[in-house]
Parts: sequence; C-alpha cells; structure tokens
Amino acid sequence: MCSHNHLNESCHNKILCPQCDLLVALPVLEQGTKASCPRCHTVLSAKWKYPANQPTAIAISALVMLVIAGLFPYVKMSVMGIESQISLLNIAHAMFDVNYASLGWFFILFVVAVPAFCMVAIILLCQKVNLPLWLKINLARTLFQMKTWCMVEIFLAGVLVSFVKLMAYGDITLGISFVPYCFFCLLQVRAFQCLDRYWLWQQIGEIPKLETPLQEGKSGISQGVRSCHICMAILPAERKYCPRCHAKGYVRRPNSLQNTVALLISSLILYVPANVLPVMVTNTLGSRLDSTIMSGVILLWGDGSYPVAIIIFIASIMVPSLKILAVGWLCLDAKGYGNRDPARMHFIYELVEWVGRWSMIDVFVIAVLSSLVQMGRLMSVSPAIGAILFAAVVILTMFAAMTFDPRLTWDRCNVVSQSRIRLEKGLQGG
Repeated sequence: MCSHNHLNESCHNKILCPQCDLLVALPVLEQGTKASCPRCHTVLSAKWKYPANQPTAIAISALVMLVIAGLFPYVKMSVMGIESQISLLNIAHAMFDVNYASLGWFFILFVVAVPAFCMVAIILLCQKVNLPLWLKINLARTLFQMKTWCMVEIFLAGVLVSFVKLMAYGDITLGISFVPYCFFCLLQVRAFQCLDRYWLWQQIGEIPKLETPLQEGKSGISQGVRSCHICMAILPAERKYCPRCHAKGYVRRPNSLQNTVALLISSLILYVPANVLPVMVTNTLGSRLDSTIMSGVILLWGDGSYPVAIIIFIASIMVPSLKILAVGWLCLDAKGYGNRDPARMHFIYELVEWVGRWSMIDVFVIAVLSSLVQMGRLMSVSPAIGAILFAAVVILTMFAAMTFDPRLTWDRCNVVSQSRIRLEKGLQGG
C-alpha cells in the first residue's frame, strides 16, 4: 500500500478538468507552452518564463494607461459650431444626470472598477506582498470570478460603433485619452493571458493531501473525488470545504439545471419588452425620435453603414436570442433528452459563454451617445427604459451560462461508457 506522502506526490501533478471532470496528468511544460484537457481541450495550465513578473509588469502598465485615460478628454464632437467633449468619468456622470443611474453603475463597474481591481489584485498576488493569508485567498477568489465582468474591449467596440453614428451629425475628434485607453484594453487582456491560475494558487498555499490513489483518464466523480471550483485542488467528494481556499463546493453544482432554467425564463420575459420599448430618445430642434434596437439597425442600414448595422444586429438581436435557445438546449441535453455528441455540446457551451457578454455593446453605444450628444435644443440623446431591460437580459443570460454545470454534459458520456463496459462483460460471461 502506498504511503500518504507517496500518494500526495503522485497526485501533485494531476488535475481535474473543471469543464469535463477528466483526471489529467500535467506534463512537464516548457516555457511558453500550455497543457490542455485531451477530451474537451480546456487549457489547464501554462508555463511562462517569468510567471510572477510578466503579469505584474503588464498590470502596472495597464493601470498607468487607465489613469492617463481618465485625466483627459476621451472624444470631442462639433455640430454647427457647438462643441461637446467627454472624459471617461463624464459618461457615468451623464447617466446619473438623466436619472438612469443603473446604466451609470454598469459603466463604472464593468469598464473601470472591476478591470482596475483585477489589475491591482494581480500585482499584489504575483509579487507576494505581505498580506494576511485570508486576504490573499479572497483576492484570488474574487479575481477569477470577476474576470468575466471585465468589459473594457466591449466598451471600446461600442465607442467605435458610436463614432459611425455620430459622423452623420457632426465632426468627431479623438481626445488625448483615447489611445491610452486602447492600450489599457489590450494590456488588461494580456495580463489575464499571462496569469496561470494553477500556478498562482500553488504560491498561495500547498495542494491539499489526498489519501486516495487516482487513475488518470477517468472522471473524478467515478473515483470519489471532486475539483475545487476556486483553486482547482482535488478533494474527496464528501468534503464540502476546501482546506486551501475555504470555498464551499460539491461534486456537481446543486440545482444547476433548475437555476439555469429560472434565469433563462426571467431573461426571456424581459427580452420582449427590451426589443419593443425604445432604448434611446433623440431630440433634434424640438422633434423627438424614439429608437428601438431594431429601428437603430434599420437606420444604420439605410444610411449605408452596412458593417455596423450587421454588428449591432448580430450582437443585440441574434446573440441574446440564440444564447437563450442554446443554453436551453444544453439543459435538455444534460437532462437526458436526445443522444448528442458531448464534444459538440461542449463547444456550444464555450461559444455561448464567450459571446454572450458582447451583447452589452449596444448598451455602451447608448451610454456614449447620451453623454456626448448634449447640445441643448439643437440636439440631445438620452437613454430609455429599453436600454435597462436589455442590459438586464444580457446579465441574466450571463448568469444562466455561469450556473450551468458543463460537467453534466460529459456525465452522460461516462454513464454510456460504463453501460457498454457492463454489457460487454455480460456478453463475455455468457
């Protein structure tokens, strides 16, 4: 029988894939290479030449660019001799001024606060700043949970779409802070790419000892173990709290399908009024024009802005509706309806999880237009109730994808494989 120390050493280089629950033995990685799950191709770990200093340097550069971007004008607009300019902070302030504080908070959280927090957390954790252990654990937990809500690149895309709309009304000039903000966008994405989650948690605490021998190539649930959804440690299935990060977890997310369906139904209920009610109100020389998402697409198409019209149509009309259908399809498959390829269903899940947040692009377009186009009686733009409902739809569908447990898709594959093995043994015995 193996000793506890030997078992712990044998499990040290093993990891349970968080997406399909397959036990994988991590190979010795060379610099600049990654280890992926052989079944679902999820990246499990990566080895960088400077795993601590590289993400730190990029995160510091990103914060410097963000500070510069917040100090100077972002974009300027001139219509018939009347000029208007905004900074990043003016965008949120404009939302508060027109009594749409919820949109202002969306902008502050998703575009400024959350990305800035993540960059600060990366610096503190990678450089092993002398912090209490409980604070390090909570910083790391929050860092990876907030990664999905960093929408800097989506806001930047919304700004570019806004320029196309604004060019029809006046002259647009880029401010001093526009280029630094573009650099901030690129740098914060790169900082996450260079940060290896598996490596970071090893720096915070040792891998918990495991007294059960494990066999790679089999699912964790079949071997009586589970993966901690926070620090990726392998734990006995019956253990509720992880000894390293103290997170509560289960073999499978409790009530995953029920919670996902509830969120889908809620988003579907809001989706109809979000597309029927106006999302933006334009006042030009005393005349009022209410615009829905679809009317905005039609207007862009009529003006000849075909690429932008297609982008808005895909992001704001097609993606939310297809995402609701896709997540619903995943729930049916996990429940046992149909006999579909788990690899294909997992690809759909990953696509849904990645593309869903891009639907916020139309919300950011409205935020930019509403803050910049404020020229008294000549012209003004303000958000409408439809924008809030649409933002709620996007957030609910994002939560629906998060609450869905992708391992349920692969569990069916494991059940089928075990049934075939039992059937083959029975035929051999007969």
